[in-house]
Amino acid sequence: MDDRKIIQNRILEKINDKYDKSEGSFYYDNAAALAIELEDKYKDLYAILDKYFVDTSSGEFLRRKAEERGVYWKTPTKATTTVIVTGGEGAKIVKGDKVASDTVNFTFLEDKIIDSEGKIEVKVICEEYGSIGNVPVDSIKYFPITLKGLTSVTNQNPVTNGYDGETDEELRQRYYDKVRTPATSGNKYHFRNWAKEVTGVGDARVFPLWNGNGTVKVVIINSNKKGADKELIDKVFNHIEENRPIGAEVTVISANEDSIDIKVSLVVDTKNYNIENVKEDIISSITEYLKEIAFIGNYVSYAKIGSLIYNTKGVIDYSNLKLNDKTANITIGDEEVAVLGGVTIE
Repeated sequence: MDDRKIIQNRILEKINDKYDKSEGSFYYDNAAALAIELEDKYKDLYAILDKYFVDTSSGEFLRRKAEERGVYWKTPTKATTTVIVTGGEGAKIVKGDKVASDTVNFTFLEDKIIDSEGKIEVKVICEEYGSIGNVPVDSIKYFPITLKGLTSVTNQNPVTNGYDGETDEELRQRYYDKVRTPATSGNKYHFRNWAKEVTGVGDARVFPLWNGNGTVKVVIINSNKKGADKELIDKVFNHIEENRPIGAEVTVISANEDSIDIKVSLVVDTKNYNIENVKEDIISSITEYLKEIAFIGNYVSYAKIGSLIYNTKGVIDYSNLKLNDKTANITIGDEEVAVLGGVTIE
């Protein structure tokens, strides 16, 4: 794109030389002012072009472009689960009251009364949208304010169904999946697209004829690139059932989580870095790597894990790296997804 100086020179070239066009003259100053405005307008035009094409568009404009082809942005969801509340017989649980983990509040979704057993199961929903509501077992354990007659609360199962809104790159990829792959007449691409249309699905693999003629197996992972829970599996199954060709027998399952346990000896710059913070950074970077390769790569790279550890701030060197007690790549099956297990620093 031409800048203001080039535009100004073109304007001046079109003015008859009998007029004074030197710096500071009437024509020079007017051409300069016009060139500034034209430069801004050219920038606006180029910005419009970027918004029009899917490969450069973003945000609302990308969503609108995707909708033209029937690809709709997947909105964030709030995590839901059940908790066990203990208390005195007759104590009331009031819809709208709060319980909490260390990081986020959850709200009771129903009114209940504790019976003679002294405990009861209650549905709750996270106050915030997204994966922030995904917490481990026994993480929901606080009452932000004292609730009369209630003594404790806990979640007996991990919470996994809070999903962040689809990123621009994820939406763009689904758009490309639809327009660039021949999804017709219920072929495997069709089943994959149908599965990925469901909020909470991170990716899907399709295995036609897996159990004879007319059978289709769809293996899914959730948006957090982990195994899917029953609720998500049922949603995908029902969505595919609404769209599939007559006669297809569909099975939807979650990918099996292949836990990757890591052991490593570290030399850490303890003068400037806390070992626990270093460990947290290692966990974070490896987790992101495993998300990146989910349903794309077929192995966890021993060398890549070592590189991520070595490049963590505070790490001077490492040795004795083992993945699941091996010093080699870990193969990931077609129906598996790698997730980080324990990280042991020796």
